[in-house]
Amino acid sequence: MNYIQTIILAIIEGLTEFLPISSTGHLILAQKILGITSTEFTKSFDIIIQLSAIIAVIVLYWNKILNSKNLWKQITLAFIPTGVLGFTLYKFVKGFLLDNVTVTIFMLLIGGLILLIIDRLPKQKLNSKKITHLNTLNLLSLGLFQSLSMIPGVSRSAATIVGGLFSGLSRVEAVEFSFLLAIPTMAAASGYDLLKTGFSFSAHEYLLLAIGSLFSFLSAMVAVKIFTSFVAKHNFSVFAIYRIILALAFLIIL
Repeated sequence: MNYIQTIILAIIEGLTEFLPISSTGHLILAQKILGITSTEFTKSFDIIIQLSAIIAVIVLYWNKILNSKNLWKQITLAFIPTGVLGFTLYKFVKGFLLDNVTVTIFMLLIGGLILLIIDRLPKQKLNSKKITHLNTLNLLSLGLFQSLSMIPGVSRSAATIVGGLFSGLSRVEAVEFSFLLAIPTMAAASGYDLLKTGFSFSAHEYLLLAIGSLFSFLSAMVAVKIFTSFVAKHNFSVFAIYRIILALAFLIIL
């Protein structure tokens, strides 16, 4: 993997991490297009640059995180299902799912169809709760929704947003909670992956990780600001259609 490929992948990660279109799926497909061979390092790279994108959320939501006394309790509760399942299924996810193009394409397609259906539900089916209104059962079920994102192509953001909507959150609240829940989720995923790999990267690979992290962070800052403004006025249909078109295009190409 060279420097140009690293920057391209990092920008793709930052722009797609918080959109309901699957950043992992985009990274897998982009690596195929760029001719990057899947290795233990490329899999670790995909996970670690996601953490850099999450740092953008910490920067942008710093005041909200500090000023809400119960927010971290809610985030922790919602993280538990993902933490348990992620730890249990780590070898399977990294060894089989993370470079599975077929699974990625079909999950992009199925996820797009689900988003279309949700956007067409009667408005009274979805409430307008605040994050602070969620009870323990709501938070744990939302965490289970997020756990589906271990399957590439599902999208952590999409799964969490859908879970939030069915828990009664408004679109904006569901999106913001998906941002915040990403903090412990990606911190745990990256930290655990680094421990499992034993930090056994070469100097060149560490440099690629540093470059990738920088560009992932910068592009994520842009994506978060644009996405929050967009969902305040629009539904998720444009993302659903994009997912479906992308999946069908890759089915034809690959």
